[in-house]
Amino acid sequence: MAELKSQLPYRRPGEPPLIKGWLPYLGVVLKLRKDPLSFMKTLQKQHGDTFTVLLGGKYITFILDPFQYQLVIKNHKQLSFRLFSNKLLEKAFSISQLQKNHDMNDELHLCYQFLQGKSLDILLESMMQNLKQVFESQLLKTTSWDTAQLYPFCSSIIFEITFTTIYGKVLVCDNRFISELRDDFLKFDDKFAYLVSNIPIELLGNVKSIRKKIIKCLSSENLAKMQGWSEVFQSRQDVLEKYYVHEDLEIGAHHLGFLWASVANTIPTMFWAMYYLLRHPEAMAAVRDEIDRLLQSTGQKKGSGFPIHLTREQLDSLICLESTIFEALRLSSYSTTIRFVEEDLTLSAETGDYCVRKGDLVAIFPPILHGDPEIFEAPEEFRYDRFIEDGKKKTTFFKRGKKLKCYLMPFGTGTSKCPGRFFALMEIKQLLVILLTYFDLEIIDDKPIGLNYNRLLFGIQYPDSDVLFRYKVKS
Repeated sequence: MAELKSQLPYRRPGEPPLIKGWLPYLGVVLKLRKDPLSFMKTLQKQHGDTFTVLLGGKYITFILDPFQYQLVIKNHKQLSFRLFSNKLLEKAFSISQLQKNHDMNDELHLCYQFLQGKSLDILLESMMQNLKQVFESQLLKTTSWDTAQLYPFCSSIIFEITFTTIYGKVLVCDNRFISELRDDFLKFDDKFAYLVSNIPIELLGNVKSIRKKIIKCLSSENLAKMQGWSEVFQSRQDVLEKYYVHEDLEIGAHHLGFLWASVANTIPTMFWAMYYLLRHPEAMAAVRDEIDRLLQSTGQKKGSGFPIHLTREQLDSLICLESTIFEALRLSSYSTTIRFVEEDLTLSAETGDYCVRKGDLVAIFPPILHGDPEIFEAPEEFRYDRFIEDGKKKTTFFKRGKKLKCYLMPFGTGTSKCPGRFFALMEIKQLLVILLTYFDLEIIDDKPIGLNYNRLLFGIQYPDSDVLFRYKVKS
């Protein structure tokens, strides 16, 4: 209490409580990194649902009451996602033009239409062909048990499938290209949280040279050698070549940003879905049974070779599989909705008015929602059927007797909602259908794994260790 009182003179009337911590500049970052959910729940008990923390030189006001989320989501004029995201894109990927060029920003945003509707069906068709190639050349030959670490297994498949589906294949067959690009990408992603902080990139080891190497690899000159560009990539390239000269390496920086958005959260999502299925035989049996019933109803046989072909509607009908993925996301997602405050502002909530300052950030922190026992019974447990009710998708959840508009937020919300969420979900569903149909899968290290909070506030958290599992083609 004494610590809080000592900070009150720095607050203006009507501003939320401020928790600065004892570290200059860093503020509460170490406590938050250690156990984010417990720390935020402690602050919530002490200060209520709205408070401000000092975090890495930034003052962030968190709004934890789900019924007040609309204050952030609906206020586009004074709370800007674009200003926040453009600064992030410059720090992480070295993209500078977006801050000055709103027309390019708008045109690139329009390209996201190619990640839904009929364009998504075309992407899924291409993805299935790429999956077929990867599985037939690498995995369907394993008639005896093969052992692998789960995380590299997931990252290898997801990276290759996503890259070839969006950017196409190398004209000259070269497996080293994909594997080297993947290894460099994972090294880059490992430093992502530091890149978007205010730490000079020169202090982050060799990440600057790795980023430069990836950007060069994704330059217009190199991508011209790829065959089978997707619509979304073609449209983005057309926009970029309108605003940059063909040789400008910042085009490659844009593609790195898009590649990061396409795989950086899909990899850990795939890991957690596989991990929970392997550790929960009842979930594995229920999902397998659902897939078998769908294959029988569509007249498809589980034979050797690769005859499975499922449409988007058929994948969407696998509610048990979807619930499993959603439950894995609920337990691992720390995606935080963040907005930049463009001018001094008063947020009018049911519980009272709060003033926030120009230049600060306002954030929604969904893990508090995802871990709320009033909304999700025994929230720390994995329950594969949590999002199923009476044999249908469950979409109604309540708090304080009122229906929640937002109950699961791994993809963000409002203007910042992930435009590739449909693509990512379909990719994970397709991959799990194939793995569960064609392979026997067993976990070897049956041990609990925690979250690595390295990318706190940014997406799905990576595991803090790995497990061995084994797989073989079903006889």
